[in-house]
Amino acid sequence: MWSDVLVKISAAELNRATLARQLLLAREPLGVLEGTRRIVAIQGQHPASPYLALWNRLVDFDPADLDAAFAEGHVVKSTLLRGTLHVVHVDDHLPFHLAMQPMLRSHLGQARSGGLAPEAVYELIPGLVEFAAEPRGTAAIEQWISERCSAPGKAVWWGIRNFAPLLHSPTGGPWSFGQRPSYVAAARQPDPYSVELAGSMLESLVWRYLEGFGPASIADIAQFASITRTRVRRAVETLREKLVELQGADGTDLYDVPDGPRPAGDTPAPPRLMPMWDSTLLGYADRSRIVPTEYKAVVTRTNGDVLPTLLVDGRVAGVWRTTPDGIEATAFSPLPAKTWKALAAEAEALSTFLEPRDPTVYSRYNNWWPTLPPGDTRLLAS
Repeated sequence: MWSDVLVKISAAELNRATLARQLLLAREPLGVLEGTRRIVAIQGQHPASPYLALWNRLVDFDPADLDAAFAEGHVVKSTLLRGTLHVVHVDDHLPFHLAMQPMLRSHLGQARSGGLAPEAVYELIPGLVEFAAEPRGTAAIEQWISERCSAPGKAVWWGIRNFAPLLHSPTGGPWSFGQRPSYVAAARQPDPYSVELAGSMLESLVWRYLEGFGPASIADIAQFASITRTRVRRAVETLREKLVELQGADGTDLYDVPDGPRPAGDTPAPPRLMPMWDSTLLGYADRSRIVPTEYKAVVTRTNGDVLPTLLVDGRVAGVWRTTPDGIEATAFSPLPAKTWKALAAEAEALSTFLEPRDPTVYSRYNNWWPTLPPGDTRLLAS
């Protein structure tokens, strides 16, 4: 597929390509499993966010379907990309975990593993996986570790919890997972570690990333997974004959799968009320394709919280929150009346969606609102 003549892609076309792959140009009539597979990776720091992510993307999304997918292990939650919680289709978990092994192993220094040497950590993992054949809480895992090594169990667990091939086990509550995590061994366990296997799985991760987030640069891919650019370049080079190379508006080399949709830059993009930490805001080194540069520090707070945002014409234009009176939205700059009307319709639908489970979702983060710049604030749904 490689060509010496680079096809240029404008900033508007790049935005629409992202929206198309993330199912944000129109809600799609897909089930939970296919929807999750299509958008590749859903940020899962807050238990509600995967549900709101799919509500924004799927026609007639029923949260009970995601409950069932979690309970049956078809969709799983684990610490993966960027060392943060993600929800992925079960078929993606093992390749993603294996692709990240070199980075995870480099983090197993004694200081990060409670004084335990990396070799001792490797020896500990098979027994831990066996112990976690049934769901285990943090305290039980820390006790199990303490009984088997001289280092404090709490410190060791902090260092190895991202490295071990474990999943978060559903614990109930309105969004399947509560504030106190429970861990269970992944159904598919990795083969013995090898550099070659990690490299092969990184190629799979790169391909899947481009399917869901492309076109993208080497830096974007590296940012998505917190993997070194050197490793990413090597994977892209291996895939070279299968990929399409494009040139971004700023001259950056971008890579893509050959059949990835790239709609026209003026394709209509409906307003959306996006969840906290939505992957479309975080999956790139250059986030300006979705987040205008002047708003990046506004919606991504100093401690890493990423506020629930308004998407207008495919780009972040403000934030929203739940209040005792209903859903409130703040636009950072003036919006046309027809846009406010469309946002109000989305808010009414979201309010109806939230009501049976958690009508005050994300309210613990309302402390950020007094720090936001002035904007046009309106109550959209009550």
